[in-house]
Amino acid sequence: MFKNILVPVDGSPTSQQAVAKAVTLAKAFDGTITAIYVIDPYPFTGVGTDFAYGQEQYLAAATAEAHDAIRVARESIEAAGVKVDTRVVEAHAVWRGILETATDLGADIVVMGSHGRRGLEKLVLGSVAQRVLSHAHMPVMVVRD
Repeated sequence: MFKNILVPVDGSPTSQQAVAKAVTLAKAFDGTITAIYVIDPYPFTGVGTDFAYGQEQYLAAATAEAHDAIRVARESIEAAGVKVDTRVVEAHAVWRGILETATDLGADIVVMGSHGRRGLEKLVLGSVAQRVLSHAHMPVMVVRD
C-alpha cells in the first residue's frame, strides 16, 4: 500500500518525528523512503537588486543546511534497517518542490512535519504543510510537534 514514501526534512525535531513515522510505515509495508530537502533558490524575489550579492551566501548556507538535514535523516532511516534514497531539490516554493518530487517519484504517501504555526505567524510565514495538503493528489500524513 505505502511502498514508496516521501519525507521532506528541514532539520527540525518535527521533521525527525516525521522520519520516525515514515520508518514505521516503511517497515509495516516493506517500503522504501526518499528523504528530500527543498531549497527555494529565490526566497527573496522582489526585494531588489541590492540583495543579489547576498544570494550566493544564502545558497551556500542553504545547501550546507540541506546536506546536514539529509545526513541526519539518512542515518536515522538506515539505522532502522529501511532502504533510503536522499535528494536535495530546488524549487521556487518549498511546497511545490515537495509535490513535484512526489509526482516524479510516484510516491504513495508524503509524510511530513508541521510546526503548528497559528495566527499572524502562520499568515506571515505561511504553511508548507497546509499548501501540500491543499494541492496533493496522494495521501499526506502530517506529524505535529
